[in-house]
Amino acid sequence: MEKKDFEAWLDNISITFLSLTDLQKNETLDHLISLSGAVQLRHLSNNLEILLKRDFLKLLPLELSFYLLKWLDPQTLLTCCLVSKQWNKVISACTEVWQTACKNLGWQIDDSVQDPLHWKKVYLKAILRMKQLKDHEAFETSSLIGHSARVYALYYKDGLLCTGSDDLSAKLWDVSTGQCIYGIQTHTCAAVKFDEQKLVTGSFDNTVACWEWSSGAKTQHFRGHTGAVFSVDYNDELDILVSGSADFTVKVWALSTGTCLNTLTGHTEWVTKVVLQKCKVKSLMHSPGDYILLSADKYEIKIWPIGREINCKCLKTLSVSEDRSICLQPRLHFDGRYIVCSSALGLYQWDFASYDILRVIKPPDFSNVSLLGFGEIFALLFDNRYLYIMDLRTEKLISRWPLPEYRKSKRGSSFLAGEMSWLNGLNGQNDMGLVFATSMPDHSIHLVLWKEHG
Repeated sequence: MEKKDFEAWLDNISITFLSLTDLQKNETLDHLISLSGAVQLRHLSNNLEILLKRDFLKLLPLELSFYLLKWLDPQTLLTCCLVSKQWNKVISACTEVWQTACKNLGWQIDDSVQDPLHWKKVYLKAILRMKQLKDHEAFETSSLIGHSARVYALYYKDGLLCTGSDDLSAKLWDVSTGQCIYGIQTHTCAAVKFDEQKLVTGSFDNTVACWEWSSGAKTQHFRGHTGAVFSVDYNDELDILVSGSADFTVKVWALSTGTCLNTLTGHTEWVTKVVLQKCKVKSLMHSPGDYILLSADKYEIKIWPIGREINCKCLKTLSVSEDRSICLQPRLHFDGRYIVCSSALGLYQWDFASYDILRVIKPPDFSNVSLLGFGEIFALLFDNRYLYIMDLRTEKLISRWPLPEYRKSKRGSSFLAGEMSWLNGLNGQNDMGLVFATSMPDHSIHLVLWKEHG
């Protein structure tokens, strides 16, 4: 048949075919297929592949592809990456999808990083770390050995752990190596805090002392308390040291001279924690940048304004029960915006601007759980048997780690959290180093450390 005649015939057939019902069209196709040879069937097979299996990611504009991909969960996306090189390229380039997936896992996001492949890699790293936490495989343990009597006081900063003991010594340890950097002779230590040059100790002998690391010399002695000093804090900029004691008082000292500037009264129990911190929110009673002192006993948290003025009156007293039927646990968190403390009723969070209780978190069997650290995403808690990580967005425990029979302390100075930045969201860099430390009955220090990424 000539080409011209064939085209005319094809047009007529097409018009007739389009006028048929679906059933008639199907019967027509079945008849034509039965008349076809191998060449025609191969041709039909190749074209059907193209017509029926259209690659929508390849055909759609990239913006529409990204919009559709946002509706898929990350695990499905990872499976989709295996479909073809083109799919892997498009899916890997969807920055917002991977950033959202990382956020949902509790990962910190730096929006300035726009490299799409970077965020897919971050997600893969994040999901591995979260799986390790879920499977209780994210940590490892170690011990520090060197004291010959009860280790009562612990303080951690920048990879270094300070320990104070009844053996009349304080030691500074490099957590990563387990090596003792400094060891100096002191009094019995109930509380310690240090920086690069000095160590400040609160003692069961009712005094506070300041020591020089390099020489071990005592540079200042603070006398005035009539009971053991359970907590100390200081600020070099203000030249102020504060101490909380078993004599129910908080004393404010001149750090450089050892002079007692003020004695704060009002507590009716041992003052087991003092925290000196800059305020980060505005209220009727304080402004951002003001220095605030928190002091806590068994039942109450008192808030004091402090600065270069030596006289101050209590701004507010916080408690969880008016009749003192509920005790506070011996750890207190204050970051300038929120006050958090645990009790037998649960974990209490106060807004520092208004002093209102924002929420009370009550996990199962919370009566013996103490607070170690509190962030924007996670909280670190522990009881007599386990170390726990809580996702604060869901208030669910997402991981736990077994603890040995550590030495109990009602004042809370014989255990502490290590690195804290990961509580505001993991980022693949801050999940390393010390997680938790506590003193043991054999005078060693038990460490829980992040395990390296798999």
